[in-house]
Parts: sequence; structure tokens; C-alpha cells
Amino acid sequence: MQYPTSQLKVLQYAGLQPGVRLIVLGAVHGNETCGTRAIERITREIDAGELAIVRGSVSFVPVTNPLAYASGHRAGDRNLNRNLRVTATPQDFEDHIANRLCPLLDAHDVLLDLHSFHTPGEAFAMLGPQDNDGPLEPFARATQEEAFALRLGVRRIVEGWLDTYARGVAHRVARAEAQTHAAGSGADNASADNPAARQQQLNTDPAYGVGTTEYMRSRGGCAITLECGQHEDPAAPDLAWRAIRNTLAHFRLIDAPDPAPVAQPEVLRLHEVIDRLHPGDSFVREWKSFDKVAAGERIGTRHDGTPVVAEEAGYVVFPNPGALAGQEWFYLARVSGRFAD
Repeated sequence: MQYPTSQLKVLQYAGLQPGVRLIVLGAVHGNETCGTRAIERITREIDAGELAIVRGSVSFVPVTNPLAYASGHRAGDRNLNRNLRVTATPQDFEDHIANRLCPLLDAHDVLLDLHSFHTPGEAFAMLGPQDNDGPLEPFARATQEEAFALRLGVRRIVEGWLDTYARGVAHRVARAEAQTHAAGSGADNASADNPAARQQQLNTDPAYGVGTTEYMRSRGGCAITLECGQHEDPAAPDLAWRAIRNTLAHFRLIDAPDPAPVAQPEVLRLHEVIDRLHPGDSFVREWKSFDKVAAGERIGTRHDGTPVVAEEAGYVVFPNPGALAGQEWFYLARVSGRFAD
């Protein structure tokens, strides 16, 4: 099915009884199509009368980034799932999408964002912070979000995204300042006519880690990113479809039993993001998400021969051998004590 790049398609179904306002996103990244296929399947079921929305409402966005989707790439002009906010001076395609998407998120209570990842690995859910009143990501709906995550049909749950990304951005800022000082000149004009400078501006923005779920939480909602498997995994659309069905049941939009929470979830916490600094940076082997790594083990090698090693035992997450210079290359995670009870 074609999705024109000149518009954002939104499908909404409203029950006749009050309830939760849910929104489900697919293809925030254009090469992650499992959510699109799952949304197409479930809306066919609703249209055929096989499934009825009786409470609240659900909005589906099958293709959230139509420019990236049309090209089959992760991004159009830039990564939509970073620096997500309304802007009065849009500079790229994703800014225009954000100006439509953010008010749409504002009008909902709960977000399910369906994604996939680059290398083979087990599906998992990305969970927000515990309740807090801190400056980075204050939150007061952790209990509701945890119950949501446990009913999506995956046993692995990952937390720690935004604070890990904030530390990564701080490292980027320090590198950029050092490079500017060494060059003895000011930054280039960051405009649409200067893509490299524009990307550098985005990379070093403190809000760079804010994507759909972080934005949703900042507006008082709760949100889960569900990573449904590798991009081409034929099981990923089915997993995404089941997750939508479970979400509709859990929040009582449909008349169905609340799914049982997954037993004994594996909970990991991201704690570091490592950027690829040069096209010559390379991994020492083909890492998969959640491959274990020992303390001191070499993960990759910089273009000048400098080893990149794990400072502690843990897991490699989201390894991307094709990452652009200046972008995230991989993450490191450790076991979390959340859900210990």
C-alpha cells in the first residue's frame, strides 16, 4: 500500500462508552514496517466487524514517517524519533511531521510505538523511568506503564533510555567544543542548506533523546516502545499485532479479558551509548542485541586502531555496523533491579 509523503494518515475508532484514549504508531522509522503491517491487519478486523471498540478511542498511524517509508530508509531528512517537538521554523521533513504528530499525541492518554531493530535478536519493550520529580524526565505513571509493558507478550524489558542518552549528548557536546577550539573557528550555519551542520546541531541538542514516548510522558501520558524483532523477521508483524490486541484488552477498549502479565521478566538498564566517530570504526565481530560482553572485552576498534572495550560485564544493545559518523553505534546495558518483587 502506498502512503503519500504529502500527508499523515490517521485512522480513529471511538467507542460509545468513555475510556482510555490510545494511539498506536507504525513506521516512525521507514525501514521498520512490522507496525504498519500489524495496524493494517487490525484495522481490517475492526472494519470487518471482527473486533469492536466499545470504550474510549484508538487512533492508528500506519506510517508515521512517510518520506522514510517511501525510500525504505530509517530516516527521511533526519531521525524523527529524536528532538521531537513542535517548532515554528521547520527546517526538514521530520519537523513538519512533528508539528502534526505532537498535537496528536497531546490528545491521547497512552501510546504504543511499534519498532524493529537492525540485527537479529529477541523482541523487547522499552520502559520509561520510575516515578520522580527530577529535571530530566519527571514522571508519575510508572505503575500504570509497568503493568502495560508486562502485557505486551515479551519477557525482556529495557529501561534507562533518556538519562543514558543525555550522558551521550554531553559527550558529543564536549567533542564538538574540542573540535571547534582546535579548528579555531565558529560553528557553521545549521540550516537546510548545510545538512552536516544541521545534523551536528541536532546531535548536540540536550533534547536529542526525546522521541515519541519521551514526548508522550512529558505531556502526562504513558508510553511503551515495543521492539518487535529484526526488521525482516517474518514473526515481527504477528508479534506487533498481538501486542495491539493485548493493549486494547488491557485498557478495556474491547470486551476481552486482561492479558496475564509475563512471568519473571528479564529487566535490563541501559547505562552508556557509544557513538561511531569515523566511517572506519568497526566491530570485532557481528554483534546482536543483548549479546553478553565481559568486563574488558573488546567490542570494536576505532579507525586509528584504538580499542573500544566494555568497562564492565553486561550486554551489547542496538549494535549498528552501518551507523553514520557522529551517530549512536551501540549501547551497553546491565541487569536492573526493577520488578525484583
